[in-house]
Amino acid sequence: MRTALCLILALTTTTACSWSDVKIAPAPKPSAGTSVAPPSEKALDLTVNTIDGEEVPLSRYRGKVVLIVNTASECGLTPQYEDLEALQRQFESRGFTVLGFPCNDFGGQEPGSSTEIKAFCASKYQVSFPLFEKVRAKGDKSPLYRILTEEIDPALRGEIKWNFTKFLVDTGGRVVARFEPLVKPLDPQLTAQIEKLLRQ
Repeated sequence: MRTALCLILALTTTTACSWSDVKIAPAPKPSAGTSVAPPSEKALDLTVNTIDGEEVPLSRYRGKVVLIVNTASECGLTPQYEDLEALQRQFESRGFTVLGFPCNDFGGQEPGSSTEIKAFCASKYQVSFPLFEKVRAKGDKSPLYRILTEEIDPALRGEIKWNFTKFLVDTGGRVVARFEPLVKPLDPQLTAQIEKLLRQ
């Protein structure tokens, strides 16, 4: 009941279309002396902690197509975990991965410890994709979310509206698309962009 109430409250305070926006960054423009302008994004240059507390560089995911998602266990959108896992299984063998970053900033819907979050994801949704320690996605933001909201392509920047906002990163580490919370992981617009990046 609480999760449904929080979702209804959030939806009534934000326009419906902005909750289902799909934003694609324009291709980099050629610059003098190079074939394309170097990407300015630094999302995969960071070091973060896994949900087990292991420090890992996100650069280990360079060369893959990556979907970064801020997740929550007590949200009306929490069932998106099921589709995120389906996405992982569908494309993993081709060089794709979901990266889940639990976040308690929106409606207090991720209150648990790392151990509790990991157990919930494993038992309820059989999550196999990498999960990380909680992040701050608004206010005093974690470095990753400061980059995602302030330093990527202007077409994709902006504050996170709610849980399950999705950022698609190409094999070079450039953030190329943003999908707002109501865009489901198996939405054809999202899967088409993954297919496109995997073919490049």
